[in-house]
Formats: sequence, structure tokens, C-alpha cells
Amino acid sequence: MADWSKEEVEAAVSDYLEMLASELAGVAYNKREHNRKLAEKLSARSPGSIEYKHANISAALIDLGFPYIAGYKPRANYQALMYDLVAQRLSESRKLLDVAAADADQPIVVPEVDDILAVLTSPPLVKAKEPVTSEPRAIRVAFAVNYLEREARNRSLGAAGEEFVINFERARLIHLKQERLAAKIEHTSKVRGDGQGFDVLSFEETGEERLIEVKTTKYGEETPFFVSRNELAVSETRFARYRLYRLFRFKAAPRLFILDGALSRSCTLAAAVYTATVRASEQ
Repeated sequence: MADWSKEEVEAAVSDYLEMLASELAGVAYNKREHNRKLAEKLSARSPGSIEYKHANISAALIDLGFPYIAGYKPRANYQALMYDLVAQRLSESRKLLDVAAADADQPIVVPEVDDILAVLTSPPLVKAKEPVTSEPRAIRVAFAVNYLEREARNRSLGAAGEEFVINFERARLIHLKQERLAAKIEHTSKVRGDGQGFDVLSFEETGEERLIEVKTTKYGEETPFFVSRNELAVSETRFARYRLYRLFRFKAAPRLFILDGALSRSCTLAAAVYTATVRASEQ
């Protein structure tokens, strides 16, 4: 079937952003009902193709540094037209940007769960890399703020995630009948400061150290996270003991996956900030 027309893409983007605004504001909405009403407008498109287009929109939002609806797993092979329309709509929607900013900055407390060990899940499956778009587009910044990075800088969220991981590690070691080791867990970022390259010192069942860096988001498992130069270096030099704990959907229903070893082996790393110095004059 032919690529979606501008009018079709505009309708899908409008529908998606309406749902996203509700989700970020904590307002209930019905995805199935949204899909049904959109299908009535787009009679040439099936409910499945609409779901796929919403997943494309999720991928575009991530590329734009914006939160997405976790229930629409990002699919990156999207039209350049769609990226441009999403960027335009976001840049024009002061209300949605304000809602995203408020959500990114929202103070967070450690959520309660019935069984903390049950939050552990497998890392997301990584397929062969899809092209970002199905046609060329110019890379540009739609607006100045990266809202995913803004959320990652939320100290309340970061502290709550670290406390949650400490509770998880205590439960894990107690479950392994290692109460003595559980009592020795250290909140390293508090005790020694942020310069250690990891947040929590825990232990393997054997007593060997487990160095844990915690990255927490309220959004979905596909949300990128941000790594400092020091964190990357420590993951490389102490890879045998290094673990990255990725908490996601932290506010609503916390889930956790673990990446072992050097981050250069478990993650695709892209430079987010450049250090620039003026070149020496050739004259």
C-alpha cells in the first residue's frame, strides 16, 4: 500500500498527541476507542496499520527527545513527512510542551510493589537496526529542550530509583539466604559522592562486589538513557563487576532489566554533547 498522505499522517499524529497529553497529565483514556474513531476517519487504513503508524510516531518522538506512549513500541522505519509533522506539532503546542516539562520535573517517591523481585524482566530484544526513515530527511532540532534528558536530570526520580534498587538488592540477597551481605549494601552515591561511576555497591552470592549504576525513567523500556564519561570508563575498567540497572515505567508499574559488563558492549553509544575548543590559528 502507498505511503500515508499528509492528511492521513496529520490525523494519526493529532490522535496520538491527544493520548500522550492525557497520559502525561495522568488522565485516563481508551486507546481502543481512539483507534476505532481514527479508523472511521481513515477508511483506507486497517486498525493494524494505524497501530503500526502510532508505533512509528513513538520512534519519531524518541528521536526528538520527547516522551512517548509506552504501549506503542517504537518502530523506526517511518516517513520523513511524519517526522516533520510531529516536530511541527510539538513546536506549536505550548500546552503539550508544558505538560511534558511538568511531568519530567515531577517529584517522585519510591513506589510500593507487592513483590519487588517480580519486577525483574529481560532486556528489550534488539533487532537488526532499522533505517530511521524510509526516505531522506534533514536532521534538525525542533525545539531547544530534550525532555528525556530533562527527566533523567530529575534528582527526585534518580534518588527514588536508587532507593528502589537498594530494596531490590536486599530482597535478592535475603532470598539467596545471604542476610549478612544484604546488611552490607552501600548507597555509594550518597556515602562517597557521584564520582565513583556507580550508585550502589551490592554483592554476588559468592561475596564478590556488584557495582550498580541505576538509570530510572517513568517512560517505556525503549527510552534512551544518558551515561557520563566516568560511568562509561568505570564500566570498561571494572566490567566483570559492573551492572546497569534500568528501571522503567517507574511511576505506574516499575519494571527492571539488567545489563552486564561494559556499556560499549551492551549499548549503542551516541555522543550527546561535544567539548569544543578554539583551533589554533594557521596564520
